[in-house]
Amino acid sequence: MHAIEAQSLTKTYPGGVEAVKDIDFTVEAGEVFGLLGPNGAGKSTTVGMLTTTIIPSGGRALVGGYDVVEQPLLARGVSSVVFQEAVVDRSLTGRANLELHARLWGAGSEARMSELTDVLGLAELIDRPVSSYSGGERRRLEIARALVSEPAVLFLDEPTVGLDPRIRHELLDVIAGLRARHELTILVTTHYLDEAQRLADRVAIIHEGNVVALDSPGALLSRLGAEILEFRVDGDPHAALAALRLKRLASDDAFAVGARVTVPLHEHTVAEVLAGLEVRASEISARVPTLDDVYLQLTGAELAVAA
Repeated sequence: MHAIEAQSLTKTYPGGVEAVKDIDFTVEAGEVFGLLGPNGAGKSTTVGMLTTTIIPSGGRALVGGYDVVEQPLLARGVSSVVFQEAVVDRSLTGRANLELHARLWGAGSEARMSELTDVLGLAELIDRPVSSYSGGERRRLEIARALVSEPAVLFLDEPTVGLDPRIRHELLDVIAGLRARHELTILVTTHYLDEAQRLADRVAIIHEGNVVALDSPGALLSRLGAEILEFRVDGDPHAALAALRLKRLASDDAFAVGARVTVPLHEHTVAEVLAGLEVRASEISARVPTLDDVYLQLTGAELAVAA
């Protein structure tokens, strides 16, 4: 049984806005699965449907084997979620927030809460009012709160949005260590490339409500080879790309966005490709491909690059 299963999952909002369009994916038990895409791609709507807060327009979704529409309470019982917006009570201490959540769920021993505060680096903060916490500290408390009920599946919706780079990296270390300690299945949404590459065993790239690619980060990157050549051209970049393809110096995976052309080198050298150009090139660079290049190649749009 899959930990999460989406079958032709669809959400159309009033007015005909299609936020999620007939998507399919599965997440295995113990896997960290990333939904990667820009704001508005449909990531949060997908998480909303999987966590029973948004009713699907079509298709089916299972969490822990439970149908999120037909068995919402059972689906919630095996999962927990950290939404983009904070839900902890800032007037209470961290400990009071955890204890309140534990009572609501009828779960979470004192030993469990003590373990979570240690694992998430909250021990020195736990008896302070949450209003005194930094953004990163509140995020760690949100994750601890979500884990009090010992869920099998944890949903993290853009967990590092709004955090400064140092705090982001600290929180990513915490998230990366959770699976090893708690045998969790984690689904994380992000528009940061480094998060998807660092955390996820597999990544589904979402664009305008569609899953346009799904594989491990390494496999997605391997599509573009070990090195790409990037340059800006004077004139029509698509015509320049077509000419390179005609000379068999560029394959179907080469692409142009704006005035910039990107050519995976594969068996060719930088010198060979540049010699085959029939127009003037500038801002020439050869580098290792990133997930942003994969996203650009698939969609023609850029993702956010984290600081």
